[in-house]
Amino acid sequence: MYNGIGLQTPRGSGTNGYIQSNKFFVKPKSARVDTSAVGGSAQPEGFGGIRKPNKDILQHDRKRQIHLRLLVLQDALADQGYTDAEIAEKIREAKKALEVELAASASTASGRPPLSKRYLQPAG
Repeated sequence: MYNGIGLQTPRGSGTNGYIQSNKFFVKPKSARVDTSAVGGSAQPEGFGGIRKPNKDILQHDRKRQIHLRLLVLQDALADQGYTDAEIAEKIREAKKALEVELAASASTASGRPPLSKRYLQPAG
């Protein structure tokens, strides 16, 4: 037995009693020392904190939401008895409207509302 781990004695166990360490266990980091207070180089504020979301992933998620809404609309229209041509036309119109909404939500994704046109024009 080593540090309370393993067999008391390997006799009768059918093994040689060898204990392997777990190479894939990652020990949790204990209390970190703040080096900036000591005078060491301070780490950037974003280091180790919350990362900004990837824009491509957010855009892909928005497109998936649009596709889901279109599928729900398509099922609802089919249940109401519309023809395939009418469904295709309504889906096309809804897709255009949702893509405009996607573009508007992408511009406000920074958390701030977009600037109005009067702020973008030069003073004069």
